[in-house]
Amino acid sequence: MHQRTAARLGLVVEQALAPVPGGTGRYTIELARALTASRGRRTVRTYCAFHRSTSQALVTGADGPRRLPLGRRALVAAWERGLPPVPHAVDVIHAPTLLVPWRARVPKVVTIHDAVPWSHPETLTARGVRWHRAQAERAAREAAAVIVPSHAVREELASVLDFQCPVEVIGSAAAPSLVSADAIGEELWNLPERYIVAVSTVEPRKGLDILIRALAATECRDIPLVVVGQAGWGGVDVAELVRREPIDPARVITTGRVGDNQLASIIRGAEMLVMPSRSEGFGLPVIEAMTLGTAVVHSDAPALVEIAGGAGTSVPRDDAAALAAAISRLWARPREIDELVQRGKVVAARHTWSAVAKAHWSVYEGALETA
Repeated sequence: MHQRTAARLGLVVEQALAPVPGGTGRYTIELARALTASRGRRTVRTYCAFHRSTSQALVTGADGPRRLPLGRRALVAAWERGLPPVPHAVDVIHAPTLLVPWRARVPKVVTIHDAVPWSHPETLTARGVRWHRAQAERAAREAAAVIVPSHAVREELASVLDFQCPVEVIGSAAAPSLVSADAIGEELWNLPERYIVAVSTVEPRKGLDILIRALAATECRDIPLVVVGQAGWGGVDVAELVRREPIDPARVITTGRVGDNQLASIIRGAEMLVMPSRSEGFGLPVIEAMTLGTAVVHSDAPALVEIAGGAGTSVPRDDAAALAAAISRLWARPREIDELVQRGKVVAARHTWSAVAKAHWSVYEGALETA
């Protein structure tokens, strides 16, 4: 029997064009680039909803993005009901989020990034919880394979979903463009000589409220913070969080969303990256910081502990006092920071986009073999 191969991959890149792409948008576009770079004789076709501009989803060498004849909201509504339009002339489809063209009659691979709709539903909208749970349940039943970013997520999801397909753990990596970025950015915001940085979408589950509270502690009162990332849902206002605490507002600088050059420069210039998330599926900023030679302080969210691999400083979630103690200790001990940086580089070296792409191609081929 002739073995079927994933000669034509259909990749949904809609998340890269979302109003707030977040980490999943980053994963989507970097995955598209890595798959295209490693495609050989295979074709990578990218698909999205109808947008006037698709520049944010353009990938050199990929065929697309091909715009489907529905806008974003209409496409979400159609696909959650199992209706067309769907990608055509492909052998397998990968949905890197839970926006899945269920009507397509080819094997579908779906990435589920976290178990937040079950573990921390209060950090999402009620509709978001319902939608994500329903789509994840359908993926567990109907997908040819599910990809998750960490073993922690696989364990969490296995306790709430009845998977009828293989569940593969494939992590992520720092974007090559971030690693090779020019050293510009700090001067754009007139940053202090020493500071700490938090990189995330500004929303409830990221724990920025705990970080601000930690910086109000006596031992942290002279430590500046830079917050990088655009506002998500939930109405989290960093300036308002600062006003609630005895903190000089000048100590906290917010940049909004920045380009790779600026992001790389800000992370490299920081004494440490702090990630106090209540829940994560992977925690890309941890790997980005370690790749760029910056020490990491993170919460004990299982995925962050797993991804950091002992090369970061872990503190209990929602514990502002413990976070303040960890930050102040490292701030005063440059040698300990240097040790974390060296350990972090070892961990980061295990995460490459070439390895990520190879693992994804293997999943696509397996999905076809079992179809």
